[in-house]
Amino acid sequence: MRTYSEFLFFLFIVFNLILFAESPEAVRGKNGMVVSASRLASEVGIEILKKGGNAVDAAVAVGFTLAVTYPAAGNIGGGGFMVIRFNDGKSTAIDYREKAPLNSYEKMFQDSAGNFLPALSQEGTTSAGVPGSVAGLIYALEKYGTMKLSDILQPAVKLAEEGFILDYQLAQSINFYYQDFLKYPSSKKIFTNNDRPFNEGDLFVQKDLAHTLKLIAENGRDGFYKGEVAERLVAQVQSLGGILTQEDLDNYFPVERLPLVGTYRGYEIITMGPPSAGGITLLQTLNILENKTFSRDDWGSSNYIHTITEALKYSFADRSKYLGDPDFYPVPVDKLISKSYARELFQRISDSAVPSIEINPGRYLSFEESKETTHYSVIDKEGNAVSTTTTLNSSFGSRIVVEGAGFLLNNEMDDFSSKPGEPNQFGLIGSEANRIQPGKRMLSSMTPTIITKNEKPVLILGSPGGSTIPTVVLQVILNYLDFGMDIQQAVNAPRFHHQWLPDQIDFEEFGIVKDVMENLIAKGQCIGDKKILGRVEAVAIENNLYLGATDPRGSGAAVGY
Repeated sequence: MRTYSEFLFFLFIVFNLILFAESPEAVRGKNGMVVSASRLASEVGIEILKKGGNAVDAAVAVGFTLAVTYPAAGNIGGGGFMVIRFNDGKSTAIDYREKAPLNSYEKMFQDSAGNFLPALSQEGTTSAGVPGSVAGLIYALEKYGTMKLSDILQPAVKLAEEGFILDYQLAQSINFYYQDFLKYPSSKKIFTNNDRPFNEGDLFVQKDLAHTLKLIAENGRDGFYKGEVAERLVAQVQSLGGILTQEDLDNYFPVERLPLVGTYRGYEIITMGPPSAGGITLLQTLNILENKTFSRDDWGSSNYIHTITEALKYSFADRSKYLGDPDFYPVPVDKLISKSYARELFQRISDSAVPSIEINPGRYLSFEESKETTHYSVIDKEGNAVSTTTTLNSSFGSRIVVEGAGFLLNNEMDDFSSKPGEPNQFGLIGSEANRIQPGKRMLSSMTPTIITKNEKPVLILGSPGGSTIPTVVLQVILNYLDFGMDIQQAVNAPRFHHQWLPDQIDFEEFGIVKDVMENLIAKGQCIGDKKILGRVEAVAIENNLYLGATDPRGSGAAVGY
């Protein structure tokens, strides 16, 4: 199996080719905007808006289309979170995160001596959680959309059945896991071109996936969770030693939750709560930083990077202890995002770094994060806004396609704390709050976010990137709100990351210059690795205009009208 570090090196080279090319301005629109990791999906969303659909209709259409056009992370075999802010000021959040199968148990990824076996939690069908995307998207459409499911799915069905031309990046993304896809006949059938790698310009056809999408269009959630597709899903998992059953599919339902709501310098921040850790981490860090004022000239300075890094250490340390599925564990949300608690934490920040080991005992570890997740942002002419992040966990999930159904299985079980104190593939440490339990939703870092001021939407954004998601979203927010960058500049600007453990600042190429790095080291900070951090898809709302910004680190598109 190709390693994440190898995949990140490939992305790193591509990013550097793009970063210093002439950056396009944000895309402008007056009646609607869709920004996603796939131009085809963004165009589908805009067509839905032009036909009179609302932002939820468009978001659902984009979600199903990404399953066809962005297979590394767009999915119907995974799960995600959707934050909706309506034009009347109300907001809601839909949790369709995957769940642990009923036959799962706490030590299922440990050997008889209690050693953690990461290969079991990251590879094969034992790593698959119960998929939530189909149930969640249909729930959103039926409750808050205006269009028929069959009409919403028609573009995705057509793209899967007739195919579309592969661009360079998507062809390379698929080919990167060529050897993995060859291991499984069902995967080889879809993700190789007659057993050979794909080339840019090839037609990419997915007839099995088209058939599955047609069944969903005809039968709603039963087209996926019952009947032919469900039988194929269970058979595929169990034939390879997995534990998912029909009972798991029967018992899967999304949960509508209250979003987390906080404030930052007069702006209202609406984001996802547990079982996503991203929203709490974002709000807690913003609350800490609200106690300090940055000038425009502070951006990129050692003082700026040091202060944010120290704030992130405390937020990620709390993540490791207190966050999990609120249906199974009493997460102290109010305490963690309170302004008074943030002031306590801010007072611990000085000009010298506090070693992570002194914040909470841990070990020094170094892991690479994958680029497995995808985000899309939508707003309609009425001002209804949707921020959605969805995932398979690793890139292309488990790399296992369900035979005859055409979609990939996730490997989300690795997002549980398989053993307290042991890191997952993102280097994240967990505790009792996120231990494996049957029917439980695993913790996530996804951070779909909507920002308003004076009851009007200002910014819609989110990102992929595993554990780096909240720090990526945080920095784009700071770039836009505190430093006055335009939305495309805010998305493009180099970023850095710290997650408590490992105790190191990772950064993007040209993100930390030499003298700043030397000053950070003098303050006691540890400098980590160069890597790509996130791929933000954002919409800013200014003067009744929608400004869409896609991240040059990816190959997505903002489409407006």
